[in-house]
Amino acid sequence: MVEATLGNARFFRRSGPYSLAVVASTAHGVADELELLLEGVAPLQTAGSNEVSFLDNRRYASALDQTSAGAVIVHPDMAARVPAGTVAIRTTEPYAAWARVAALFYPVPPVSPGIHPSAIVAEGTRVDPSAEVGPLSVIEAGAEIGPGCRIGPCAVIGSGVVGRDCRIGAHASLSHALLGARIYVYPGARIGQEGFGFASTTDGFLSVPQLGRVILEDDVEVGANTTIDRGSLRDTVIGAGSRLDNLVQIGHNVILGRCCVIVAQVGISGSTILEDFVRVGGQAGMAGHLRIGQGAEIGAQAGIISDVDPGAKVLGSPAQPKRDFFRQIATLKKMAKGEG
Repeated sequence: MVEATLGNARFFRRSGPYSLAVVASTAHGVADELELLLEGVAPLQTAGSNEVSFLDNRRYASALDQTSAGAVIVHPDMAARVPAGTVAIRTTEPYAAWARVAALFYPVPPVSPGIHPSAIVAEGTRVDPSAEVGPLSVIEAGAEIGPGCRIGPCAVIGSGVVGRDCRIGAHASLSHALLGARIYVYPGARIGQEGFGFASTTDGFLSVPQLGRVILEDDVEVGANTTIDRGSLRDTVIGAGSRLDNLVQIGHNVILGRCCVIVAQVGISGSTILEDFVRVGGQAGMAGHLRIGQGAEIGAQAGIISDVDPGAKVLGSPAQPKRDFFRQIATLKKMAKGEG
């Protein structure tokens, strides 16, 4: 029978226990009782008296009423509903607090410095002594691996620089790329390959040399099997703090601003610019040479064929303002029922 527990010891290394005072401090929260010793984290429904849980979505308030957790991270507005015997850790950002506390109990495993005997490292390549290079990985000439990095099994690192404290997942490949600090490239991602660039002639297609690079700024995450093409005449840039989900396609010369969120199966065509804090829902597609304004929100499966204003919320294909889209859907439903 499969053991249904959070943070199963087979897969995750747990630290602790920690006093409630430490947990509350880590959560950036406030608690009235600080002597409790906590050994782990768990959902509201299964947490025991030595575990901490959280409530962020009020739809699960009934689970809060019945929890047996030793402590629960909650918004101050919900603190009164915390059962007797459970300590409320009050914070205005419960989910962010939960992220910090979960990371306290389950920190990222430390790097094991050294190069595995089966790895292939070209002569003259700079690998910091504190970096970990996993089995069967390949570090090609012209690569530079910074301090505290972890290069996963079978990863291929071509010409370029991997900055401090980066994690490169198994079977990922990088070339023509400059990575900042604390970047996580998930398994199978492809970064820096040639973009989809060619000229049409009477004799067929003529490939255009792709002479740019990929720049990943600090704290970027690139999901599994995501592809980021290098630039053609300018660099492809992923701005600091941006998060790319699995199976995302970024075309050549694309520029993402700071803290953009790109959800699975999104495709962004070449030379399109996303300003800071843009959010793009799953399976949305964008034509090339567009500008998406700061803070815009692109709904799932939207088709973007023109520029989007800052702060706009759009849906549909072709995309249109969110309010107009739902108004049209409501009208079509009425017509289908014979009410129009």
